[in-house]
This record gives sequence, structure tokens and C-alpha cells, in this order.
Amino acid sequence: MFCDLVDSTALATMLDPEDLRDIIAEYRDSVAAVVRKYGGTISRYIGDGMLILFGHPSAHEDDAERAVRASLEIAAPKNAPGAPPGFELRVRLGLATGLVIVGDLIGSEAAEAQAVLGETPNLAARLQALAEPDGVVIAEDTRRLIGGLFDYENLGAVTLKGFATPVQAWRVLHEGTAESRFEALHPAVLAPLVGREEELARLERSWRRARVGTGQVTLLVGEAGIGKSRLVAALQERIEREPHTYLRYFCSPRHQESALYPFTAQLQRAAGFDREDTPRAKLDKLRVLLSPALPSDEDVAILAELLSIPDGDLYLPVTGTPQQKKERSFAALVRQLETLAQRHPIMVVFEDMQWIDPSSRELLDQTVDRVASLPVLVLITCRPEFQSVWTGKPHVSLLVLNRLDQSAGAALIRSVAGTRTLPSEIVNEIAERTDGVPLFVEELTKAVLETNPEGFARAISFAPLPGLAVPATLHASLMARLDRIGPIAKELAQVGAAIGREFSYDLLAAIVQRCDNELQAAIDRLINAGLIFGRGEPPDANFLFKHALVQDAAYGTLLRSQRRELHARIASTLEERLARGIQEEPEILAHHCGHAGLIEKAVSYWQQAGERSKARSAMTEAIVQMRRALDLLSHLPDTPGRQRTETDLQLALGGALIAAKGHAAEETGRAYARARCLCESLNDTPNLLKALWGEFVHYHVRGETERSHRIAEDLLDLAGRQNDAAILVAGHRAVGDSWLHRGQLALARSHLERGLALYDPEQQRFLTALFAENARVAMLSFLSLTCGLLGFADQARVQSRDALTEARHSSHPISLAFALSVACRLHFVLDDAAMVGRRAEELVALTTEQRFAFFLAMGTAYRGWTLAEAGDAEAGVNLLRHGIEGFQASGAAWTLPFYLAQLAAAEAKAARFESGLGQLSDALALTEKLGVRWFEAELHRRRGELMLMARPGAEVEAETEFRRAIAIARQQEAKLWELRSAVSLARLWRDQGKCDEARGLLAPVYGWFNEGFDVRDLKESKALLEYLWA
Repeated sequence: MFCDLVDSTALATMLDPEDLRDIIAEYRDSVAAVVRKYGGTISRYIGDGMLILFGHPSAHEDDAERAVRASLEIAAPKNAPGAPPGFELRVRLGLATGLVIVGDLIGSEAAEAQAVLGETPNLAARLQALAEPDGVVIAEDTRRLIGGLFDYENLGAVTLKGFATPVQAWRVLHEGTAESRFEALHPAVLAPLVGREEELARLERSWRRARVGTGQVTLLVGEAGIGKSRLVAALQERIEREPHTYLRYFCSPRHQESALYPFTAQLQRAAGFDREDTPRAKLDKLRVLLSPALPSDEDVAILAELLSIPDGDLYLPVTGTPQQKKERSFAALVRQLETLAQRHPIMVVFEDMQWIDPSSRELLDQTVDRVASLPVLVLITCRPEFQSVWTGKPHVSLLVLNRLDQSAGAALIRSVAGTRTLPSEIVNEIAERTDGVPLFVEELTKAVLETNPEGFARAISFAPLPGLAVPATLHASLMARLDRIGPIAKELAQVGAAIGREFSYDLLAAIVQRCDNELQAAIDRLINAGLIFGRGEPPDANFLFKHALVQDAAYGTLLRSQRRELHARIASTLEERLARGIQEEPEILAHHCGHAGLIEKAVSYWQQAGERSKARSAMTEAIVQMRRALDLLSHLPDTPGRQRTETDLQLALGGALIAAKGHAAEETGRAYARARCLCESLNDTPNLLKALWGEFVHYHVRGETERSHRIAEDLLDLAGRQNDAAILVAGHRAVGDSWLHRGQLALARSHLERGLALYDPEQQRFLTALFAENARVAMLSFLSLTCGLLGFADQARVQSRDALTEARHSSHPISLAFALSVACRLHFVLDDAAMVGRRAEELVALTTEQRFAFFLAMGTAYRGWTLAEAGDAEAGVNLLRHGIEGFQASGAAWTLPFYLAQLAAAEAKAARFESGLGQLSDALALTEKLGVRWFEAELHRRRGELMLMARPGAEVEAETEFRRAIAIARQQEAKLWELRSAVSLARLWRDQGKCDEARGLLAPVYGWFNEGFDVRDLKESKALLEYLWA
């Protein structure tokens, strides 16, 4: 607050300097008295102006309200003894809210205590200049904090010197007319009640009992912001159409010594007193209010005296001792309740009982006893510190409001967001930081929405959104709780906040360095104040901040220099423990080193954390940790050492991205491209091989087959020149994979078998780091598919089982996901829907748990196909579409024609043949564009089959498709495709009466096979040949 005296220059010209000094001193004293009354402090005197702080050195949860009330009281016109006749001391006041630095400002010539640095004091001074004499102007941030507690005049956006953009300003007129603080500080349209169905049902049951004459008293107990008033409002909404009387009483932290304040305030509101009313007008209104229930003059007179309304000569004087008058007032108010209850049931709400004055508490004691036989429900809201003496009474119940669970918190977040969609990671972050406290949830969500109107492109895991800091609407409340616990306990809270949401006694003791007794006493204060939870006994005790926002508020009280020094002490302590063999999480050390400005150490620890997460298949965490290391690394000079570190990080990041987001993701390609560039600059051949592998997989999965095949050949050539068996395994695996998908099956088999022959289990660690999955698992899986297409079904199934066994024994989730996905493809090729279904279920379960989006999309598509095969075509089509969308979202394309063929089959099951033909046409176009030809023959065959189903007389077109399929299969040596296509054409010829031609086509193909006779294709071929020979 900035307060300035009006016309002080004119006053100086009229007065002797000594008289002027006395007047200014008296003016300052009067302002100081008001400031002290409301809990503020005067920071500086600037001429005849004053800079006043609220929230320092001690915060209150209603500091903004206190400041405005103080300003209105200061602005009230007043005479100054010694001033010229008719001269009134008048002031202008400006108020702004924000974070500032308060402390000694030491210059070359002076030290100034309580100096305030920041934008907020300047804004307050500029707003003060806008005020009329005895006027108060506030900033928008202050107005938001005090809501409807006051009435305002909108001054619009004003241009102020020193501020780049116009500032919204408001003139405070007087106190507002809102009935309750809840209404004043909340929007007219409340957020929906979420997660309180059971509690609301309990209140409704209490109301039903009270309504028939069995009075009820319910204490709603919960911490600030837990939703007590919102629950009361919800009950009122439920019963608003029922005949009833609604009485509301509000306690206030500023009126805990004002006798019967809740009752007198309720009478004034109910009577409709206006600030301009004369005593006679107030008396008339009071009489009208009381006449239905308390018609006697004596009752009116006693309550008029209670309200300090002079009655002139209208009533006989109220006589008796103060105690007798109090008892008569109590009796009148209880009689009023009893009389009203005879007309309609009553719902009485008593808010914020923890602030009740002693006289009101005494009257409420009587009321609680009396309502037991009246149709009255009394709802009393209070915080946990309130001690009730009524809970043993049979008609009194206790309802403790707990925090919302995760799902209810997320529902409330989305409700507050309205039409704007928040990404799930931001919803989860808000829910985690607000710990299920509805007020925290609402305010933090609003802060995020206001701070980020352009959208939410950044993942908060990497760079927290500014709106996720403590919202201004909660800051004062949280700071007040911290200031109440004392300086030593507050210091512990600050240190604990720097350590993290959870911290241990031994680490805290090592950082704070206070004696055990002092430390334990301060911890007890934190626990008793409800700021932290404790578990265990020192020195093995651990503590947890009750709310993440409490931690944020405590951390926010530290200056940047203090934070750096504190994080450095924490990091040093943790490193000492590490040197003694105590296990410490590298990401914790990385966090503290980063905040301490120890960049090289932070990079090293983040890298260790990322590698450890990768080894545990925690790929999402690994990506975050590697990126944090890279972000910090960019602040270091560009030296060869930094480049080598970045190379390692980019390669590790690429492997994690493959697992989490897929080989084809743009981010995966960028990581490997950057690594290749660095390797070429450093002439680092071993790592260049890894970068080439990463680029091969990236382009291969994206369907850029020519480019990926060139990289595979380069990789094999480079491996040969290095004469390194492990790298040769990688080269053969890459070339074999490439030839398989290009439809050159014999070449694919040759390279994959050579890779397996060269494979040595001792190489596994290196190869897993290179491939992201187990090398032997990958080669066995692709060899199984290759052999299946070549016509060796028994060998294929053995190889697939071996791959799965190896993957399970490796305890490496990404390897198991890989083996399951290829197993699904193999069994689809073999037309074994039951096996596809089993493998797909396992794949979906695994990839959902591990958050492998790329493989999850595959598993979803396979499940869709099996559903359609089982007769639920619509559900199958929907799942297939969902899986294909996920697959495409990853950027993958190399097997998209294959999945489109599955979708076409499901569409055919739903008798949508033309739609299926459309999917097959798209698949063939993609096959031609991408050069991924391993499934090309089957696409033509399936197209021919669908033509026969969809179009009468399409035999010629179908035969063309079958012939084309046979030709492609023969060129690829894909005996399985050749057999299946020959069966399709032979059936067509059989139906046309060309049995000899059909037999001549099918018999030699079937005769080639020497295994896999339980496969559906061979069984159908045999049955068809038997028919043709008959």
C-alpha cells in the first residue's frame, strides 16, 4: 500500500515548520495505528508518504482484505489539531499485490532496513496518484483476491509511467453487500460438486429427520478449502423447492472479541440495514423483521440495544444488569428460532466456528440443546482445530471431509477447465500438487488456464508451466500458516522444501545443524500445524509435506541466492553419504546440483539416472532425465568433451524414444541424426555405428525403404571393415530386416541366420543398448516370420516360441513387446486367430502397463481383427481403427498396408465389401509408394476374394488379382502366399468347371510342402485337392 498526504505543500505554506512537523507526526501516528490494527507494517516514510506492507513480517490468509479495510479507514476524512480552520487531512491510497524482496539494502553511504524491491511498490505508488482525495485505487490482482467483499468502480486499463502495458485499475467505494465470505470470494456459478456424493447423502438424511421434528446438528469438519461451504450450498440447492427457512451465521477472524457478532450481523442482513439508514429507519426495519416471531416491544427493545440502535422514546428503557440483559437477548433469539420453526422447518448454517466469540459460543450451546425437539437442522462448519463439546449428544453428528481421490480431482479439474481441453499430463500434475483439496484444485487450474492462453504444447515434466506456481489466491493463506509456526520451524520448512516433498530427519539435521531438542521441537510444531506428516522415530524418521503447495510456498520464501546455497549444501551432503556407500538416487543429486549451478555434475547425474531408468525399462522417465541432461549441457562451452557427452546422451535418448514413442517418431529421428552428426565431427566410429543403426530403424519403420536399405548396407559395410562380431550382428540384423520387408525372403533368411550364428551372449549388453530390444529375440522373431512366409511353418513357430522364451527370461519388457508383436504377425499370416488373440491380449496388457504406445497400437489392432473373426465385426472395426490411428500417430508406415488389410477383412465380416475394397486399394497404393512388398501378394489375393463377394460377374477381375498374387509370391519365393493364392484361383476355376486346370495349378504347390500340415492353408488345400481328384 502507498499512502500519500494531499496538499501537503499548501499546508506547509500556511504553517510554521514546527507546527507542520507536529501535524505530520500526528498523521503518521494515526495511520500507523490503523495499520497495526489490521496486521500491517510501515516499511518506509517517503516525505509525507508511506509505503505499507501487509503479509510481512507475518502473513495472514486475508492480507489483501485487511489492506483494503485499513485503506478505507485511513481514507476517512479527519481534522488535524493545529491545522488552519476548515483544513482536513486528506490522503490518496494505492494498493497492489505481488512478490517482493524485503530486507536490508546496503549502499555505499547508507543501510536501509525494510527496503522493498520489486515491481509491486512502484505499481502501488502509481495507482495512488490516480486516486481522488480520500480515495483508494487497487490493482486487478488485489481485486481478484478480495472478490465481492467490496464494491468498486472500474477505472479501466490505465497507462502508468514505467509500465510497458496498460494496467487494470479499480476504485474501492465501500464494503460490499455479499451475505457471506464464501459468496463474495467465489463466482456466481459454482464449480460442480465432485466426489462428495456420500457426504451430501448423509446431510440429506439429517435434513429429512430434522424436517419431521427430530432436530439434528452436524459438524462439518475439514481443513481450509476442503469444500465445507460448497457442500452446504449443494444441500441448499437440493432442498430449495421445499418450504423451509434458511438462517446463516458467519464468524470472522476479526470479530473473535465482538460479542454475539454472528447473530448481530445476521439480524442486520435479514432486516436489510443500509449504511445510509437513520436509527429510526433501522428500528422500523428491525420491528418488521421481528414482528412475525417476536411481536413484543420488550424483545424489539432488547435486540435494538444489542444492535446499538437508539430507540428514542419508542420503548421503555431496557433495565437490568449486563448479565440479565445478555440472558434476555439469548432468550429472545432462541424464542425467535422456536417461533419460526413452528411455521416451516429451518436450516441453520453456522460458518467458520473456529473464529466464534465466547458469547456466541454460549448462545450456540443453548441452541444446540434446544433444537433436539424442533424441526431444525444446524450445520456447523469448522476447521480441525475447533474443539466441540457437543459430539456426545444423540442428535449431534460429526462429518469429516477428506480430500478428493485422484479420479474426483481430475473430474473437478476438467469441470473448471470447461470447454478447454487440458492434456492428461497437466491434469495429473495439477491433481498431484493439489492433493485433493478442492479449493487448491480450482485455483491452480484457473491459474494454469490464465497463464497459458496460447495452449499447452510444453510437457510439464520437462518445463513446469508458470501457472503451476502457487496461485496468488492461495499464497496468503499458505504463507500465514508458515508464519504462525515460528522462525525455527519455518527455517526447517524451507530446508525441507528445498530437499523435496519428502525428506528424512538425518538429512534435515545435517543441513540445519541445530541441536536435537531444538530440531525435534520445531518438527513437532510443523506436524501439529498440519504442514507435514511424520513417520518413524529420529534418526530414522521421514517427513512428507501435507500439500505440495505448502512445499512450494515455503520454497518461494527463499531468495535465488539462498536456494543455490541450500541446494549446494544438500548436494554436498548427499555426495558425502554416497562416498560412505549409502545409496542415493542419481536424479535427486542431479536436481540439487542443477539448482545449485553445478552444471557438469548435474549433467553427469541426470545421465546416470537416465541410463538406470532405461535398464529398468522405465522409458518415459529415462526420456525426461536424458532431456534434462541435454538442456543443462547446452549451457556449457562447446568443447570435444561436451560433444562426446552429448553423443552418449543422444544415443541413449534415441533408444528410450524408440521404446516409448516408436522408431518412426520425429523425436527419435532427430536424436539419431544429431548423434550421427556429432560422431562424424569427432571421428567416433563405434558410436557412429550406433547412430547409423538408429537412423536405419527410424527410416525403415517410417516406410522410407530405399533410404533405410542404403543405411543398412552402409552399416554392414562399416561393421565388416571394423571386423567386430557384435557390429556384424547388428549389420546382418538390419539388412535381413530390410530384405524381409522389401519381399526378398531368401536374402532376409540368409542375413538373419548369419546374424544369429555370429551372436554371442556376451555381446548382449552392447546389442541391447544398440537395438533397444534383445538382439537374439529380434532376429529370431523376424526369422520366424520369414520362414513362415517361405513355407516352413513348423520352424517358424519354434523360432517364435524361442524368441518369446528368451524375451521372458531377459526380464526386458521392450524385448517381450517386440517378440509378442511379431508373434501376432506370424500367427496372422498362418491364419491362426486363436493364437493371435492370446498373444495380442498379453501384448496389450504389457504395453499398457509399460506405456509403450507404439506396440500398444499394434496390439489393439490385432485384438480388433480377432474380435471380427469371432463374430463381433463392429467392435473389431472400431478397435482396428483405434489401433491404426495410434500406429499412424507414431509416424510409422512400414506395416500400415498390413493393418489396412486387417481392417478390410473386418469390414468384410460386417458385409461392407466396398469399404473393404477401398481399404485394400489404399494398402496397395501405399505398398507401391513405400516399397514394402512382403504382404503385396496377399493384398492382391484378398482384393480378388472381396471382388467376388461384392460384385456379381467380377470373376475376370478376381482371376487377374489371383494370378498377380501368384506371380509376386513366386518372385519372392513366398510359398505360403503362393499356396493361398493358388487355392483362391483353384476354387474360382472349380466353380467355373475347370477342375483339371485347378488341380494342375494347386497340386505342385501343395506337393512342395514337407511341414506345417496342421496349418489352415494346407488343410484347405488338401481338402480341395481331394475334391478335385474325386
